[in-house]
Amino acid sequence: MNLDPHYLPAAAVALIWLERMREVATKRETVPGKRREVLTFTLFMVCGALIFLGGIAEWLLRRPPTNWWLFAIGAALAVASFVIRRKSIAALGRFWSLHVEMREGHEFVRTGPFSRVRHPVYFSMILELIGPALILQAWMALAVVAAIFIPTLWWRLRIEEEALIEKFGAAYLEYSATTPMLLPWRILPR
Repeated sequence: MNLDPHYLPAAAVALIWLERMREVATKRETVPGKRREVLTFTLFMVCGALIFLGGIAEWLLRRPPTNWWLFAIGAALAVASFVIRRKSIAALGRFWSLHVEMREGHEFVRTGPFSRVRHPVYFSMILELIGPALILQAWMALAVVAAIFIPTLWWRLRIEEEALIEKFGAAYLEYSATTPMLLPWRILPR
C-alpha cells in the first residue's frame, strides 16, 4: 500500500494526537490531593482537540502544498513536547497531576526540566500546539486556539504560582527569582 505523500501531514498530526491521548490516559501511581480548580484542564483539552481536529479540517479545506521545512520544524516541536513533558512527569514522580493539586508531603522539585523553567509541562503544551499547526499550515486553527489557550494558560499559571508560594514560601520565591516561569531562555547550565 502506497501512502500519497500529500496526506502525510494529516497522518502525522493524527499520530501525534493519538500518542497524546494515550499519554493523558496513562495511569500513574500518584498521591491524591485537593484540586484548586478544574476548568483550565477542560479548556486545555478543548485547545488540544481544536488544534488537532480543527487543524486537519482546515488542511482538508485548503489543501496547501506540503512545506517540508514547516513539516520538519513542526514534527521536531511535537517530539520535543513529548520529551519535555515525560521528563517533567518523571521528575515530579508521585506528585504529578493534570490539575493544580498540593498534597501532604509534597516535595519541591527543581531537577530535570524544572532546573531550566518553573513550568516545563506548560512550555511543552505550547510546543504541542504549535507543532501540528506548522505541519498542517493551519493558521486559522492556531489563531483560534491561541485566543483560548493564552488566557487559560495565564489563569492556570496564576493559580499554580499562588499554590506553590503558599506551600513552599520563601524557597519557592527564591527559585522563581532565578528560574524563568515558562520559556527556558537560559539554555546553558548556570
